Amino acid sequence: MASEDKAPRPLGDLERLVMEQLWAAPTALTVREVHEQLAGTRELAYTTVMTVLDRLAKKKLTERERDGKAWRYRAAAPREELAADLMRDALDRAGDRREALVRFVGQVSDEEAALLREALSRLDGQEQTG
Repeated sequence: MASEDKAPRPLGDLERLVMEQLWAAPTALTVREVHEQLAGTRELAYTTVMTVLDRLAKKKLTERERDGKAWRYRAAAPREELAADLMRDALDRAGDRREALVRFVGQVSDEEAALLREALSRLDGQEQTG
């Protein structure tokens, strides 16, 4: 997802459940397959799942292709990319980006802080060699 595109909005509960099915699947899924997977844990109408998948496609969070009379859906990007886009959008909306970053870093665990240091170190290494 490019940052110049319309920023993604956080997923609603049902959108998140549907996206989790798509992220976990090795291949694109039909509406019926997603509905069958979700029906084991919650009562949902087939048409509700169809509407959610159509809405996710319009938001460009899924890609779909025709398979006979059905559509097959797959996630357009890994969940980590969506999370990164949401964090970037939150920073853009924060007003004081620096203060938001400082507060965020103040809330991360020691493990997350180590991951951030490692990522920044790799970025520094790329800038020095590139």
